[in-house]
Amino acid sequence: MIKVILKKLSVLSFLFLSLLSLPALAQFGQDTYWSADGSKVMQITSEGMVETDPVNPSNTHVLIPREKLTPAGSTTPLNVSLFSFSDDRKKVIIFTNTKKVWRYNTRGDFWVYDLQNQTLRQLGNGKPSSSLMFAKFSPDGKKAAYVSGHNIYVEDLVSGAIKALTTDGSLKFINGTFDWVYEEELDCRDGFRWSPDSKSIAYWQLDATKTKNYLMLNTTDSLYPYTVPVEYPVVGEDPSLCRVGVVSANGGPTKWMNVPGDAVQHYIPRMEWAANSTELIIQQLNRRQNESKIILCNALTGTTKAIYTETDKAWVDAKAEAIGWTWTTSGKSFIWLSEKDGWKHIYSISRDGKEKLITKGDFDVISLNLVDEKNGLIYFMASPANATQSYLYKVKLNGSGAATRVTPAEQSGTHSYDISPNGKLAFHDYSNAVSFPVSEVVSLPDHKVIGKGEQRLNGTRALPKVEFFKVTTEDGIQMDGWMVKPNNFDPSKKYPIVYTVYGEPASQTVTDRYGVGYNRLYNGSMADDGYIYASLDGRGSPAPKGREWRKSIYRNIGIINIRDQAMGAKAMFKQFNFIDTSRVAVWGWSGGGSSTLNLLFQYPEIYKTGISVAAVDNQLNYDNIYQERYMGLLPEDREYFVKGSPLSHVQGLKGNLLLIHGTGDDNVHYNNAEQMINQLIKYNKPFQMIAYPNRTHSISEGEGTSKHLATVFTKFLKDNCPPGAK
Repeated sequence: MIKVILKKLSVLSFLFLSLLSLPALAQFGQDTYWSADGSKVMQITSEGMVETDPVNPSNTHVLIPREKLTPAGSTTPLNVSLFSFSDDRKKVIIFTNTKKVWRYNTRGDFWVYDLQNQTLRQLGNGKPSSSLMFAKFSPDGKKAAYVSGHNIYVEDLVSGAIKALTTDGSLKFINGTFDWVYEEELDCRDGFRWSPDSKSIAYWQLDATKTKNYLMLNTTDSLYPYTVPVEYPVVGEDPSLCRVGVVSANGGPTKWMNVPGDAVQHYIPRMEWAANSTELIIQQLNRRQNESKIILCNALTGTTKAIYTETDKAWVDAKAEAIGWTWTTSGKSFIWLSEKDGWKHIYSISRDGKEKLITKGDFDVISLNLVDEKNGLIYFMASPANATQSYLYKVKLNGSGAATRVTPAEQSGTHSYDISPNGKLAFHDYSNAVSFPVSEVVSLPDHKVIGKGEQRLNGTRALPKVEFFKVTTEDGIQMDGWMVKPNNFDPSKKYPIVYTVYGEPASQTVTDRYGVGYNRLYNGSMADDGYIYASLDGRGSPAPKGREWRKSIYRNIGIINIRDQAMGAKAMFKQFNFIDTSRVAVWGWSGGGSSTLNLLFQYPEIYKTGISVAAVDNQLNYDNIYQERYMGLLPEDREYFVKGSPLSHVQGLKGNLLLIHGTGDDNVHYNNAEQMINQLIKYNKPFQMIAYPNRTHSISEGEGTSKHLATVFTKFLKDNCPPGAK
């Protein structure tokens, strides 16, 4: 999806940096590693792998001494990025020497440490360095499986014998993991699952042989330029053929599941074993992504049965969690999130498709935190009264009674919880826009504080003085917003305003949490220099305001979201007479870059200056899963893609424009910028442009890049939207 930069590395990822020093927190596949009884956490320290009491951090027990993590013949311990225990807690898989695959370090080397024998051995003998992915123990702890070279292997942990379960894997024929677009838009990475009885492995297979490559041009890393291919299906191009199969852990033929429909014109974003070793459960989305089917599959015969279907006039979201399926009542039912009644609610779905609504009322469940079946509770995040905030709630698993708030009433802001498997403890982080983050250990469900963590961010820089407000547009749309006024503000004077914008379904910009009000691209302090800095969230943003708010943007990205922003700005001008309407600037990144262009082009009477970073200038250039989800299918819906693209509105430009793009952007390709340049030339529209060679979507690689980007941003803003009161 088109993401705001650092979207996945939230500023709320504090999680006791003093307690949990795991590099894994910034990688795919692992958060806090709790002990089996939920009372301790595992971590890597200078002593080795230790077990720590979160209530009393000084109470630690060394599970694997540092010297035991040192391979034979080496003097340096393994640099542990991730780890996982076997179910019997007798062995540990260690992930190290990691390499990035698009967004995350999901490829590397894996080692197994036997806690009883105190031995350390590497998996995948003979495989290339840093070539293994997603290694995990069989439930009985006797084997490990992993992906290498797009094939799945099983290794016996006693004999070391390695068995290839698939042999047809290649760059375009993918077993046990995914292509670029499945990873980017559906969060699919780990593509195989052990059966509970350790006898079989279920896996995805993608055939991307017909998916065309986008060729990025590298002109700096060698004397002669060369191309870097990225398998990238743009709007209108077919997805990779996708199917799910089951193979014996001893090898042999794969039994493919007879999922109904065209294996190309669908997506399978989620698959797990169905709480037993004979059935799989999958979610299937049609190509338009407005129909979701939950299907039970017989792992032995491949026969399938749809047990639950949901449709939407816009789109149906894929299952929220990338891995895992939350079963209850001994595998008779599972927990599901749906917007079918107009709000995102928790449901219990039985194996025969009967549903029970668990949460009731006109509010959204933001996320599911824990199903505590033993105590009959579900913990989830919500904020019924304020869409900019987030709090922990609980509700009875049987659906009786109303949901109640667990987070204390006096703690206003945005909260996150990492709850222990037994539901008794949680790492709790909270902040708001005007205070530094707080980290603590709390007991549940009483939310009693039983331990404090470090507040490393405290005092690192001055907090902006963020003010939240609401405006109602002439269309009757009420929007949340925030602003940071200039220091030494004088309400009798006029000040320039700079909007930061996103405006698409992937991100919400108006949130009451630490970090809001900062502009990392501005050198210095905008408040000191005399700018108003502000943001508005309109329809289409993923705010907890109900289905209609979020999905009214369907087929209207580039239209409705842009009008909301512009009309919100006009409402602000009326509400706050200290805004200098002759000095109005806007900037955004990725989807926000697209919004910036559309605002400049469609509403030049409002926005005088814009800085667009890594924008999708033509929606037909972007990947099929994201753009088709929100805009429809070709050829019948082509008009919506064209109408919403900045490329169609260039003639409206009257103000000052700076385009910024990385030529090595594998997400929003550089051809977007060049198409925009051609259109600006065609209509004789002056602009400024800077391209960052071989930088990706983050434009962060290379010495001095971030500093240079901030320098360029700040100079252009000051030159074209001068700061200070008038």
